[in-house]
Amino acid sequence: MTTIRKVRKAVLPVAGLGTRFLPATKAVPKEMLTVVDKPVVQYVVEEAMAAGIEHFVFVTGRNKGVIEDHFDIQVELEATLRERGKTVELKSLEDMLPKAGATSFTRQQAPLGLGHAVWCARDIVGDEPFALLLPDMVMHDKVGCLAGMVDLYEKVGGNIVAVAECDPELAHKYGIVGKGEELDGGFRITQMVEKPEKGTAPSNYYINGRYILQPEIFDILARQERGAGNEIQVTDAMLKLADEQPFSAYAFAGQTYDCGSKEGFILANVAFALDRSDIKPLVADGLKKLISQA
Repeated sequence: MTTIRKVRKAVLPVAGLGTRFLPATKAVPKEMLTVVDKPVVQYVVEEAMAAGIEHFVFVTGRNKGVIEDHFDIQVELEATLRERGKTVELKSLEDMLPKAGATSFTRQQAPLGLGHAVWCARDIVGDEPFALLLPDMVMHDKVGCLAGMVDLYEKVGGNIVAVAECDPELAHKYGIVGKGEELDGGFRITQMVEKPEKGTAPSNYYINGRYILQPEIFDILARQERGAGNEIQVTDAMLKLADEQPFSAYAFAGQTYDCGSKEGFILANVAFALDRSDIKPLVADGLKKLISQA
């Protein structure tokens, strides 16, 4: 823990069934649902790329092959775009691709929880720190959430958990952290509580789906201990790791959209549409009309 090793790899658990979005996700992975004109998972990959991530580890399940195809070259499509002079569209496809050999796909095989999904990436990650990004959570800010986390990590080392503030009355719905010593861009974590009872939360800072973790967490996850929902929980493993290593929180100041929920997905579409100069006027006018008629 004396040497701060570079975060090169990111784990993205994409094996979920997307039951909250049925029937849309019956044949289409929830990670491939689009926010404006990009799949949810692409926003997360782009955030990781902007933070300097070099290798992407997707933990997949059955019927998720389209995610692998999305991050690959499609020869016929690109040839057609080239022939038609669609240079802007062609460049957008080229820019979104990780470098050759920089993606790995491994199967979770059974839905045993987020901790189990992370454990499935152990051999690919190896003995080095890694980022964990939940693809349901899409961040909206000028500075990417993971980029800010990496900056904090390079100053303090250890393990970093991204947090955002929620309404204190809603703290019982989230994983909440206790706030300790102030840091530049965050604070030391004194405790982590998963869905505390009303009125008992140590703060209103909730864990919002981004982590930088040390590889020792794999040894803890290997014990396969079940937690909430009879699943292997990454939060339980972090609590055990916190007995031996420091945890710090990066206070994300932007907006977090839970695209695993219908309301979060809709709000993300609105926010990213309004951030686009090519479609903002039409979207803004249409929203005003809809709201006036509601």
